[in-house]
Amino acid sequence: MKKLLVGCAVWLVASSGLAALKHEEVKRFQESARIIDELRGTPDKGIPDELWKKARCVVVIPSLKKAAFVFGGEYGAGVMTCRHATGWSAPVFMQLAKGSWGLQIGAEEIDLALLVMNQRGADRLLEDKVSLGADASVAAGPVGRTADAATDAKITAEMLAYSRSHGIFAGIDLSGGVLKPDTESNERTYGAKVRPRRIADGTERVTVPPEAQAFLESVSRERREASE
Repeated sequence: MKKLLVGCAVWLVASSGLAALKHEEVKRFQESARIIDELRGTPDKGIPDELWKKARCVVVIPSLKKAAFVFGGEYGAGVMTCRHATGWSAPVFMQLAKGSWGLQIGAEEIDLALLVMNQRGADRLLEDKVSLGADASVAAGPVGRTADAATDAKITAEMLAYSRSHGIFAGIDLSGGVLKPDTESNERTYGAKVRPRRIADGTERVTVPPEAQAFLESVSRERREASE
């Protein structure tokens, strides 16, 4: 009888298609919330309010790892949420990878935020993978809350990238990077049959992990503050 009960419990967990988040995934949400708070709460040093209000989606990659020794590369894992009439979507787990060439040495980590400025950019982002700069235009985003920063010619790009290193925010060149949904984390969180595109566009009703609430609250709270 005991074996039967254990078997039923395992079947129920397996049939739900869901599992507990890993520590690394929980940390993604926590750090992404912190980055959004700092990006939106730093007068004249963060994302301009006007751009924030126009953004279709927000991608945050905490601690993007940059390492190089002749052949360099970058890798990071983060989360994305997209704006809807009623709020922001459940978060989608994302991955970013970028290779580099040339004589170089050193290592560092940076925090990265990516604003997706229109629907075409959002659609590109939710394909199997998108090559930044080739499949979708990306530019270093202007910094500051002034109208002059928001009217910079770079806002014609589909995506605007911001980085932070040693507490300083600045634009960053991500051309050549490959951004794609993190299949393993998304399937573990929402189930194998749930497509990232349907999560982001709001057509799939999913349960938002409790660990993601702080991140979504940061995005929503700063949206209201930016519109005041």
